[in-house]
Amino acid sequence: MAMTRSALTDEDVRTLVKGATPDERARAARKLCVTIERQPLSDEDRALAADILRVMAADAAELVRAAIVDTLRSSPAVPRDVAMRLARDVEAVSLPMLAFSPAFTDDDLADIVRLGGPVRQLAVAKRPTLSSVVTDSLAEHGGERAVAAACANPGADFAASALDRVIDRFAASEQVLGAVAYRAVLPLSITERLVSLVSDQVRTHLIAHHAISAVQALEIATGAAERVTVDLVDQAGRTTDVKAFVGHLYTQRRLTASLLLRGLAHGHMTFFEWGVAELAGIPHHRTWLMIHDAGPLGLRAIYERAGLPARLFPAFRAAVDTFHAMEFDGGAQDQARFQQRMLERFLTQPESVAREDVDYLLQRMSDGALAMREVELVA
Repeated sequence: MAMTRSALTDEDVRTLVKGATPDERARAARKLCVTIERQPLSDEDRALAADILRVMAADAAELVRAAIVDTLRSSPAVPRDVAMRLARDVEAVSLPMLAFSPAFTDDDLADIVRLGGPVRQLAVAKRPTLSSVVTDSLAEHGGERAVAAACANPGADFAASALDRVIDRFAASEQVLGAVAYRAVLPLSITERLVSLVSDQVRTHLIAHHAISAVQALEIATGAAERVTVDLVDQAGRTTDVKAFVGHLYTQRRLTASLLLRGLAHGHMTFFEWGVAELAGIPHHRTWLMIHDAGPLGLRAIYERAGLPARLFPAFRAAVDTFHAMEFDGGAQDQARFQQRMLERFLTQPESVAREDVDYLLQRMSDGALAMREVELVA
């Protein structure tokens, strides 16, 4: 073979096959790989080179097998069967082949993702290009690191269905969701799903770079926040340690005016008392006196000390007054009666009430029955 005669002696070939030590065989293997990579090959030479590569890939010494990887990881000269054998080798040999070799078909890579484990998955995910066949497999079978790497890979082609599957599996992973959000192109359906799941910083990026308006983003985000608020209000009514619950909400920056108003609208007065006490930095017993026993100015004073929004004070005032005026019997209708009377008092108080305040209260507190009641009162 011209290739071997010009670059390798017969002794080199014998050393490759029968060298006494792994180092001797590795040196001969490396020399042959360099020749295969750099010399133009005839069809006959290419077939002979493939046979020699098969001999190297079967060598017991890792040094010999690594010679193929070090020199031919990106070369089309490596036959597919050799590449597949090396893909099952130890990681030092397999990972560079998985990351770069063009010998693998898309189906080969999809199977490796399915069966190969997280380290091999990650190597595949970082390949310069990935077809949708491979990314479909990663979306379904890949671990978190591999999926995040693939989503961050600009050469990876993802179908919308694969991105949906990624979000389904990793909705709680900031790493994966961030990688999806920062892709150059996203379907609208994916952008809308992400908006309610990611951080404010990533949400800002989505709004600025993808097909979604700020209004849509706000509506989606607010909807998610409201669902969380409902859950927290339910917890406020069930917890046996209101002080600790309120303290946790405060440290998490979730003790908001909206949450307090919704809690109060559900009749959770103790939760409201402790929440105001926490925000105002006033002991609970003093807060209780200002809310309940300090005359008409007590509630306003502690409300302002807590830093709650002035425009919502009439709603809180109406809720506290309604609470004092009602007798709770523990029945199933207590909450509904309380909400209805609170809204009546809020809407009929003598001081001027802005339409936006009514809307604010209704959006966060009322259900369909209360909305109908508001229509009747305004009419």
